[in-house]
Amino acid sequence: MPEMPEVESLAHFLTERLVGHSIARVELAAFSALKTYDPPLSALNGLEISGVARHGKYLDIDAQGLHLVFHLARAGWLRWRDALPEAPAKPGKGPLALRVRLEDGSGFDLTEAGTQRKLAVHVVADPRDIAMVATLGPDPLSPDFDREALRAVLVGAGRSQLKGVLKDQRTIAGIGNAYSDEILHAARLSPFKPAATLTDAELDILFHAVKDELSGAIARAEGLAAKDLKGEKKSGLRVHGRKGQACDVCGDTIAEVSFADSALQYCPTCQTGGKKLADRRLSKLLK
Repeated sequence: MPEMPEVESLAHFLTERLVGHSIARVELAAFSALKTYDPPLSALNGLEISGVARHGKYLDIDAQGLHLVFHLARAGWLRWRDALPEAPAKPGKGPLALRVRLEDGSGFDLTEAGTQRKLAVHVVADPRDIAMVATLGPDPLSPDFDREALRAVLVGAGRSQLKGVLKDQRTIAGIGNAYSDEILHAARLSPFKPAATLTDAELDILFHAVKDELSGAIARAEGLAAKDLKGEKKSGLRVHGRKGQACDVCGDTIAEVSFADSALQYCPTCQTGGKKLADRRLSKLLK
């Protein structure tokens, strides 16, 4: 799933290619992707794009005050083309969900792999009209997100586990499964540690890990084309998706906890005092 660093990089990529251009046509290929109907997609036709922004994991294209906002979900991606096919996009069984065509013939496709159709497209006058955008927590790379802001989030989460708190878009916007694993590994904290129990020292370490891991990922992606962002993300991960491999920090074998529809990875030596976590949803340290 694209997370905040990839979405931020896509926002930069699109800003360079979209701002100042007009939308010639928006073509819907997967009807399940469109979540709003008033204004219609056709209301974007002919409007000049004035900006591209990010809200958590949502991308927001501003066309003269009308916003095309989309969330790529787990299997979605954006594919840029300097020259789009001349034939209009047609609904079908392929991965294409939406095509945005500019007046010069360039543009991008939104695609979604697999059978679960969760990619979401909205056309709104205000991004906050989208319920999930309106309820987003603070952006972790905002200057306003300081150590005390993180403390407030953790204290408010009570006994909730750190992994879930970092992933919850209502508490902190933009962090998903991969970067929460990376942040917790960098902070040397168990994914199941209760959020409100961190010491001042642990809070400091976690705060810097959040800032450093996310800003570092964005820096590594700077200047990359959209098609290269997925590969860069994977190459930069130290624990996520590396079950069975050696930890780059201590050499221990990276372990995994599997859930019904996801999994997390961690280093036992770095994060849980050398103990493995039980592979079940309500995980406890194995005796």
